[in-house]
Parts: sequence; structure tokens; C-alpha cells
Amino acid sequence: MAEASRTSEARRDAVFGRWVVFSPARSRRPTDLKSHSPTNPSPGPSPGADSPAPPKPSCPFCAGRESECAPQIFRVPPDGTLPWRIRVIQNLYPALRRDVEPPPPPPVLPEGEAPPDEPGERAVPGFGFHDVVIETPRHDVRLWDLDAEGVRDVLLAYAERVRQLGEHPAVKYVQVFKNHGASAGASMAHSHSQMLGTPFVPPSVTTRLNCMKEIFDRSGNCSLCEIRSKDILISETPNFSAIVPFAASYPFEIWIIPRQHISYFHEIDQDKALDLGSLLKTMLQKLSKQLNDPPFNFMIHSAPFGLSSSCLPYTHWFLQIVPQLSVIGGFELGSGCYINPVFPEDAAKILRELDCSV
Repeated sequence: MAEASRTSEARRDAVFGRWVVFSPARSRRPTDLKSHSPTNPSPGPSPGADSPAPPKPSCPFCAGRESECAPQIFRVPPDGTLPWRIRVIQNLYPALRRDVEPPPPPPVLPEGEAPPDEPGERAVPGFGFHDVVIETPRHDVRLWDLDAEGVRDVLLAYAERVRQLGEHPAVKYVQVFKNHGASAGASMAHSHSQMLGTPFVPPSVTTRLNCMKEIFDRSGNCSLCEIRSKDILISETPNFSAIVPFAASYPFEIWIIPRQHISYFHEIDQDKALDLGSLLKTMLQKLSKQLNDPPFNFMIHSAPFGLSSSCLPYTHWFLQIVPQLSVIGGFELGSGCYINPVFPEDAAKILRELDCSV
């Protein structure tokens, strides 16, 4: 359908179960949509291996300032005689605390039953883990400035820490996420990401599982495995597809989905992490170039720990990237529905054709 003939349309997402209203009349041409508050209006040249380090800013995440951070959990490489490339540390201001008594374990679920929503009000101790992944020792390097191997190593650090947290009997879910830019929630400019290990399964995760189960029970297929439309495809590799989802809640939202059905992100291996690292780097480059270096969030949606084997056929992990281009208003907050001014097919075409090689 040509852009000029587009009229408003409502679509239901088959993963989160949300309705999205596509209203192109609320925006100019999709190619005109840009961030008005770029995270780095005057970036320096992308640093190379031989480029000198810039003057050291007042940032505890930079190399040489390690003593100013919360305790380190592990580093890459592990050999302390070599300079570090990645550090995983405790969050100095954690949302959940590891030194609090964990809540009592929930009852064991029958085989095939997803975690239920808990009725009524309830308060439990604020136990959990809140960690930070410092993606580079350099303050002037963004995640997509790293080579594919560097992004791979960040992804493998995520996976290693998720595996560690999964060994704690009270941790039920780990949310890995990255906030880039102040308006996307980043309090530090130095490139980093975070993860929270919670003693409960968050409600949006339960909603996602229930929605995907509904599709599976009706069709016998995983709703993410079923995505085959070339109109929303941006790029694909041997192991992953990058798409603008059919019912994208946000303009230029991207999902990176394993082409093989896999429930748990932390089971990723070296080869697939390199493939994902290369694709993630390209997608972030495309968003930066097309949208004027916008603030963004990305989240890894994986399965909760201890999920019964009968749930695995419809749980499929993926990575969601959300550029922050507009403010969420009262309709979205009140209804749970979103208004998106850019049709996914148009956004996918723009990103697919965008050349980031120069």
C-alpha cells in the first residue's frame, strides 16, 4: 500500500496482546521523523584502535576510576593483569537489594501452567539483584562503535550474569535492558546496560506468556516463529531476523528474533552471539543515522526460570529496541493502547534501504 493512501488502522500484537492504532495523519512523512533531543549532538570521530584516549571526564565507569564504583562481580578478560574491556558490577543505587531476606518461595505450579497473576494487594521484602554492565572502558565509545566481536562479548557477559543469577533459588526472572540517553532513563553517559533479578515474574512477562500460549493453543505454532512477512523485514542473518513488528507500539521499533525456536537468551553460544552482535550493531547504527541519534531503550525478553517443559514450545526470546521519539500521553496511559504515526511496513522499508557503510 502506498504511503499516500494510508488511512488509520488498528492492529493487535500477537506477543504482548496490545492494540495499536496507526495514524499517519498525526505525523509528517516517516522519513521526516527525527529525534529533537539527540543524546550526543556533537559526537567525535569513532575511535579506532590507535586513537588516543580523550581527556578523562568525571565518570566512575571510565578506566582508572574502578575504586569509585560498587563492587565488581566479574570482568572481561578475567585476568586482572590485563586491561579490562567489560566490567559487571553491582549497582551503587539498586532498586532491589541482595542483602534483604528473600520472600518465601511461591507454590510449585502444575505441569503446563504459566505463572498466574496474584490477586489483591501484597508487600514482600525488596529483595533482588540490580547489576550494571560497563560495556567499554572508554567514555567516548558507544555500543555500536564497538566491532561485532566487542558487541558479542557484551552479550556473552549478559548471558553469563543471567546464568549466575538463575542459580539463586529466589530469583524467578532477569530483565536485561539498556537505557541510552537521559530521556530514556540513563543517568550516566558512559555506555552501559543493566539487569534486575526479581523474586517474582513481572506482570508483563506473564501477559506475554499467556498471549503466546493463546496463539499456540489455537494454531499449534509459536507466534514469533510464524513471522514471515517480507514487508516488515529489515535484515536477516543465518541465526536472526530484524523486523519492525506488525503491531509496533512505537515508531521505528525493532525486534531481533532468533530464527531457531529458543526460549532462554542465556543459552546463546559464541557463534550466535557474534551473529547477534553484528546485527544489533547494524540496527543501532541505522536508528542513529535515520533518527538523529535518538535516546532509546532495548530490552531482552526471555523466559522465566523454572518454566515447565510444556510451556517451552510457545516461549521464544527476542530483543526489543524502542527509540524514544514521542511522549506517552493520556490515551496510552489510560487504555494500554498505543498510537503510532508510522506504519511498520514504511519504517521497515526506510531502515532496510538505509546504508550505514559510509
